[in-house]
Amino acid sequence: MSDETFDVVVAGFGFSGGISALNAAQRGARTLLVEKSTQPGGLSICSYGAVRSAIDPAKAFQYLKATNAGRTPDDVVEALAQGMCDIERYVRELAKINDAKITTSRDQPPAPERSNAPYIHEQKPQRRNSGNYPLPGTETFYHTTVEEVPGFDTRNAYPWAHGAPDGPKLFKIVHDNLRAAGVEIRMATPVLRLIADPSTREVRGVRVQHNGSVHDIVARRGVVLATGGFEGDASMRAQFLEGTPILNAAGGSNTADGIRMAQHFGAALWHMWHIHGSYGFRHSDPKYPYAIRLKRFPDWFPGDAGRVKLKMPWILLDQNGNRFMSEQQPYTQDTAVRPMQYYDPLTQRFPRNPAFMVCDEDGRRMYPLGKPTSNDEGVRYIWSDDNMKEVELGILKSADSLTDLARIFGVDAAALEHSVARWNTMCDRGADEDFGRPPGSMMRIDTPPFYGAPVWATVVEHPRWARA
Repeated sequence: MSDETFDVVVAGFGFSGGISALNAAQRGARTLLVEKSTQPGGLSICSYGAVRSAIDPAKAFQYLKATNAGRTPDDVVEALAQGMCDIERYVRELAKINDAKITTSRDQPPAPERSNAPYIHEQKPQRRNSGNYPLPGTETFYHTTVEEVPGFDTRNAYPWAHGAPDGPKLFKIVHDNLRAAGVEIRMATPVLRLIADPSTREVRGVRVQHNGSVHDIVARRGVVLATGGFEGDASMRAQFLEGTPILNAAGGSNTADGIRMAQHFGAALWHMWHIHGSYGFRHSDPKYPYAIRLKRFPDWFPGDAGRVKLKMPWILLDQNGNRFMSEQQPYTQDTAVRPMQYYDPLTQRFPRNPAFMVCDEDGRRMYPLGKPTSNDEGVRYIWSDDNMKEVELGILKSADSLTDLARIFGVDAAALEHSVARWNTMCDRGADEDFGRPPGSMMRIDTPPFYGAPVWATVVEHPRWARA
């Protein structure tokens, strides 16, 4: 094994790893950034790229402390609050590298409400000047976004990034700054272990694998682990998350390598249950590695459900044929995974996982029901606009009657028909009296043929994992 020496080694090339490497290089450190995947960006590049910013650090602290419910030390929360007040300036500084255009939600008038027609294929979530919940201090928050990078084409620059439209733009300005700062970047280079002084256990470097060979790299001033969570590790999902199975929507290379390395040197785990996720389809091809989340809807503010105008054509039923949740929560893509993890002690099973999505012909025609996400070489699935490709593939099942659809899924037909009838009655009344789904999202399910599919609890991101 041949040794190399750098001042700082960073493992993981998403936003956090990229910024860590950039900060080190800009302070004079000879820096190496390594990434296990053949593709840069991790989950970061698949995001909507909206950087949550804040105006007042005291208000930001107040809000963040409430959302953490006392589970995070105040000094950590204070650092985050202050950083959020500085982040817009920092993003604008990064954008100078390629003359990217930066906008904020403070600069723009409220986005108009969008109906279902004409269909917008890649709808951006509406940005508002607030946090996601009506907690003290929420009004201090807004979003900073890379609106445009001159001459940049996502598919040419990052051919396997398949997610939201603005994440690649933000990643591009980070990537260009890393190149300008002279950070050495090595793809397809997993870190196998940390190297430490045997007597003091002080980390001195890393052992990596690259081009079929294993060698050690000395890090004179430190190693940064920015390797993501455990979305791609089925055993850790089973150990730390209650529901089973919880499928993975992306980030297959996030297999907890950094977590295990940090644990080996004494890092404590925290917030392991805290995942972002919703519910998703399984592809009919077992070789496709990810669950496919249902269409992403704009977030809405608790207490402000009247602003929701985009129709959601489906309901979810449990394995007994009963509806059990609001399918469109204020932050559906990040919180809807939770009610699906309910365990019934009487039946000794998870009766909501999988659940069953049910819609009708009008819903099938409305827009793509699925939103695939990936950043893996050789993996890209494009969901059809009219959902008929998915019917042909068997991802969605079709039946001429609700009774036949129930038979396909092995659900009690009388219960399923009763649940749909109850739903249609509430649509006519203009209110979800059972679970409080926004009235503007409601639509009847009554035009045959009917469509359905099993949907599973799905993790999108595991945002918190370990501390020293």
